[in-house]
Amino acid sequence: MWSGPRNVSTALMRSFENRPDTVVCDEPFYAHYLRHTGREHPMAQVVMEQHECDWEVVANALTSSPSPFLETESGQAPAVFYQKHMAHHLLPSMGREWMQSLQHAFLIREPRAMLRSLVQVLPDARLADTGWPQQVELFEQCCQTGPPPPVLDSATLLQNPESILRQLCERLGLPFDPAMLTWPPGRRATDGAWAPAWYANVERSTSFHPYRPSSTEVPPAFEGLAQECEALYERLRPHALPLEPKP
Repeated sequence: MWSGPRNVSTALMRSFENRPDTVVCDEPFYAHYLRHTGREHPMAQVVMEQHECDWEVVANALTSSPSPFLETESGQAPAVFYQKHMAHHLLPSMGREWMQSLQHAFLIREPRAMLRSLVQVLPDARLADTGWPQQVELFEQCCQTGPPPPVLDSATLLQNPESILRQLCERLGLPFDPAMLTWPPGRRATDGAWAPAWYANVERSTSFHPYRPSSTEVPPAFEGLAQECEALYERLRPHALPLEPKP
């Protein structure tokens, strides 16, 4: 699942982790991203100390069989391995070949709502920090070798989680599990080391929060960036799973 920042990506990870057949992995390239960009993020040093900083080692672990990410108490491999990725963690110097053996899906958010949230924690945010160029690159790469992969718009997901998750599961060849709609509160052992800085809201959650429209206004200094993001958003938005009426 390729997401940009300030979406509902961690809640979506919670949703999948609550399936009994699923193991999740939380932003495995974050440490590499921090080491090689020098971006000042909360708890950056802790993240680099506790997580692998070599992208090739991570990519091999994500795709090898057996994968170290799939070690379970029962010793049996799960049916589903859900990888939560931030698209902006995929740096130009990182290879793409490892992705060929995986199914891909994309989580997007209306750019101005995303930017209003992002610039509060990254006041010098640039286009590469939004994940939009990387998401479009990966989506178009997937389309070159097969049908368009599923795209979820976070607003639509929050308006009707069951409908969107049912459609997503169908597209991925998975049975829908109602357990995806709720989960216990609290932190998980699978959460990254950065959880104390970023996951306070999701740790209190037990389901997807109701959708609330956000203001489309961004600080004047980010108007140009907002327009760049909107142009990229429009390349993925037509592929988003449709909102269907609640039963």
